[in-house]
Amino acid sequence: MKGPAIFLAQFMDDNPPFDTFKSACEQMAAYGYKGVQIPTWDNRCVDLEKLANSKTYAEELKGIANEAGVEITELSTHLQGQLIATHPAYDQMYDGFAPPEVHNNSKARSEWAIKQLMLSAKASANLGITEHVSFSGSLLWPYMYPWPQRPAGLVEAGFKELADRWVPILNEFDKYNVDVCFELHPGEDLHDGHTFERFLEVTNNHKRANILYDPSHFILQQMNYLDFIDFYHERIKMFHVKDAEFNPSGKGGVYGGYLSWEERAGRFRSLGDGQIDFSAIFSKLTQYDFEGWAVVEWECCMKNAVDGAKEGVDFVNKHMIRKPERAFDDFANAGTDEKMNREILGI
Repeated sequence: MKGPAIFLAQFMDDNPPFDTFKSACEQMAAYGYKGVQIPTWDNRCVDLEKLANSKTYAEELKGIANEAGVEITELSTHLQGQLIATHPAYDQMYDGFAPPEVHNNSKARSEWAIKQLMLSAKASANLGITEHVSFSGSLLWPYMYPWPQRPAGLVEAGFKELADRWVPILNEFDKYNVDVCFELHPGEDLHDGHTFERFLEVTNNHKRANILYDPSHFILQQMNYLDFIDFYHERIKMFHVKDAEFNPSGKGGVYGGYLSWEERAGRFRSLGDGQIDFSAIFSKLTQYDFEGWAVVEWECCMKNAVDGAKEGVDFVNKHMIRKPERAFDDFANAGTDEKMNREILGI
């Protein structure tokens, strides 16, 4: 496993040091990070179209990061991926994720998002990166709870449409040998193991459909986030290190009661301030030879972002595991051969 790295999305703004990619990389390197994950929708970080069409620009971008002391770990299209499939109930809010020329036109907005994903496949390849993170989008989320009773075939129709939109994108990523790692997230049609398996089924188990593992979204759903690794480790190609906690009461639980993040039973916290057992997570990922980056995603309803970022470096370093080069009991190895083994067994 490599790291620590950090996702820049929550830090970029119009004030130094996070107003340019160069200064953001320098600041994160100063905190102790070794890598940065880039939000492709933020033009303070990257020109996605230029990155897809110019290897020279890709080398320049890598050079800026390397000179600052970090690597580019992956590209993110969370916002664009969200727009691949959108329910009309969210149209006005989703317009904020897209350029003005496609506002008030869900079809044009989706077509723009698809083009963004296609560009990201080539852009990742130009950077020499083999993993990419995105959201799946959602047609079905308003019907997550089956009341009133869902019409027969509704879920199947939703997943078929999702596959129809995503398979050409996955094929494009396959062309460039890049995996799409879906962040399984409430609000997306792909939000847990069952929905991910449905998606695999309708995409004919597409080899480029993979997972960004983020345990914070699982504890908020009250899933077993450790068993999840056992089930899906072969598809886990990316990792967000993000903490959370779940404190149900007699008044509220998983659904949150429309409360603010600070008041909800389930809420995101800075690393070490929540309930997630990261020692067990790092152990399991190491057990299954996860070779990707441990990327801090800071989201906290209480702590300042800079404090969370600074603390994240030591937290990840403390949990990183270097696999042993030999077994712990090799000192007691008496040496054996087939003849000796047969004699020990009395055969």
